[in-house]
Amino acid sequence: MIDSILPRTSLALAVTLTVAVFSSALAGCSDNAPTVGGADPALFVAVTQFVKQPSLDAVQRGLKDSLAEAGYVEGDTLRWEMINAKGNPVRAAQIATKYVRANPDVIVAIATPSAQAVAIATQNKNIPVIFSAVLNPVETKLVESLDKPGSTISGVSDLSPVSQDLMLIKEVLPEANTLGVIYTAGEADSAILVSRVKSQAPDQGFIEVKEVTVTDSSEVAEAARSLVGSVDAIYMVTDNTVTTALKSVIEVGQDNDLPVFADDTDAVEKGAIASIGFHYYDLGRQTGDMVAKVLKGSRPAELPVEFVNAVQLFVNPASAEEMGVTVPQSVISRADKVVE
Repeated sequence: MIDSILPRTSLALAVTLTVAVFSSALAGCSDNAPTVGGADPALFVAVTQFVKQPSLDAVQRGLKDSLAEAGYVEGDTLRWEMINAKGNPVRAAQIATKYVRANPDVIVAIATPSAQAVAIATQNKNIPVIFSAVLNPVETKLVESLDKPGSTISGVSDLSPVSQDLMLIKEVLPEANTLGVIYTAGEADSAILVSRVKSQAPDQGFIEVKEVTVTDSSEVAEAARSLVGSVDAIYMVTDNTVTTALKSVIEVGQDNDLPVFADDTDAVEKGAIASIGFHYYDLGRQTGDMVAKVLKGSRPAELPVEFVNAVQLFVNPASAEEMGVTVPQSVISRADKVVE
């Protein structure tokens, strides 16, 4: 995420200067052919994704599948282009500028930094923008309010049900008192989630939440190891940088009998013990439904920001055993999915 909560005017100045410095690299942003406008009769959906990682990749798949089911088929009734910023805010700004020049029917921005870059690039432009996987679009200055976005931008938030996850952790580990969280120091969305964890943890009987910050994915394994012996469990909040190194956190948990939980059901399928959360693929499908409304004539300003429609309980008993935990049968019996 590597977000900024600066006012949009300050962000605009910073991005303008940065893009000027790196404008010579703009042509290299596309993973395929250069983006151009033109007389192609197919509707043009331009997608910018901040970083390649499993959750955001799942958003993109869900988005594409949803549009196909709505009749927007790539290469036929839909022109689709996706460019990945590779975790680089400068590249995200370049992509946004490139797309504005191409004037697509809608820009889809996956993750907050890409959404912020597009918001700046489309100021005073009449290009619809739909974001996805943005935790707090109000606090990150993307919309004026959730019910009335008030601009050309709306989308779907990936706000996690933190309180339910904390209740779940306490049910699995009744004696747990201390939680560890790992997140990227510069990611505003992650900081918001950690703040929610800290404020809600006492209500669920936790005494302390210990934070460890990282600057890139190479530091995640060491961050997890630093929590061994000082916390009763690790709770993985949604963080683009940390998620790319999820495997290393799972391995630390399994090697040290340190339970690892997550706010993302995809993480449970990869080894976390349990989560009350949602599939990012479903988030992508919900985003696709909103994009389809725009393609049919709706304006983003008329579309309230949406949140994930449904959450599910995923558990991974086998991974739990490797971390020295036996998941109660009461949890397994009501799970929507038990990972084998």
